[in-house]
Amino acid sequence: MRQARHAPPQESVRQDRRQALATVSMLTGLSTLGALLPGLLSASEPVARPVGPPLPDIKPQQVSEHVWMIFAQDGFPTARNQGMMSNVFFVVTRDGVVVLDSGSSLQIGQMAIRMIRTVTERPVVAVFNSHFHGDHWLGNQAFAEAFGSDLPIYALQPTIERIQSYDGKLWQQALEQWTEHATAGTVVVAPNRAVEHGQTISFGDVTLRMHFYGHAHTTADLSVEVIEDQVTQVGDIAMGNRIANMDDGSYPGTFAYFDALSAAAGEQLWLPGHGLPSKDLLRSYGSFLRGIWETCVKAVEDGTPLDQVKALVLQDPRVAARAGSMQGFDDNIGKYTSLAYLEAEREAF
Repeated sequence: MRQARHAPPQESVRQDRRQALATVSMLTGLSTLGALLPGLLSASEPVARPVGPPLPDIKPQQVSEHVWMIFAQDGFPTARNQGMMSNVFFVVTRDGVVVLDSGSSLQIGQMAIRMIRTVTERPVVAVFNSHFHGDHWLGNQAFAEAFGSDLPIYALQPTIERIQSYDGKLWQQALEQWTEHATAGTVVVAPNRAVEHGQTISFGDVTLRMHFYGHAHTTADLSVEVIEDQVTQVGDIAMGNRIANMDDGSYPGTFAYFDALSAAAGEQLWLPGHGLPSKDLLRSYGSFLRGIWETCVKAVEDGTPLDQVKALVLQDPRVAARAGSMQGFDDNIGKYTSLAYLEAEREAF
């Protein structure tokens, strides 16, 4: 599968990486920022807010008979990428287009609409949001403006509640800050339809099945199976090119989710929010996470202090194999080792 745009010059990569590393700890720690929330939410808004620039087009790639991907090359938001850090997928059906995750901003959603129209003139008839992290739903605004405020936007009920409460505004303001206002003009448009595990929704010749198996990347991760294509969009429970945010997550919960989803859906092309689709995604990413988790479990059993565990994790071949290629690895492996260790301690007691 060919990526749709070229990598930036090396110096730009270095600059973007420095900026990304300066902001990534905030990105992965939004759940810990509750103390800042009152100030964020009470800040007065200007009467007329500027709107950030349009996002350059990213040519969509067809991944199956009905499914297309707008690929996000970068895993973290910067001013240069204008917040384009997560994949947008769309499904072309007889009844219209269904979007699976709408991106990080109004501008990304608008770009996605332009790209959809290069494939089909059919209208967007539904949007699905995989979870409450803002890079997967802040593009909802563009679709609601283009296709009507009553456009069905589906998510699990806990995701809807989190976006309607503190996560919505917090993510909107955070993305604008991290992109140096490139996403300005984006407002919170929460999902308006709740779905449940096992539910199927048909759009003409295509049927989507909802999957949810408990606490994994977050407490409310929706995976959407495109039944006819043997393709399932999994949000952020597994990633292809970056280390996953585990601040809201659970290691053993993720493994249980992988097992249950694999058993229910069978062989699939798995579509991640970050990185390229792969039939091997759950196994390969699960192996990496198990390298962290199992090392931490053993360290807890052996009484090894936390400050010595990162070195042990880095020695695990399943972890070491990803160290050189995974976005965000160096800046986050210590943090996610600590989270695994603390969770292993809780599991032990």
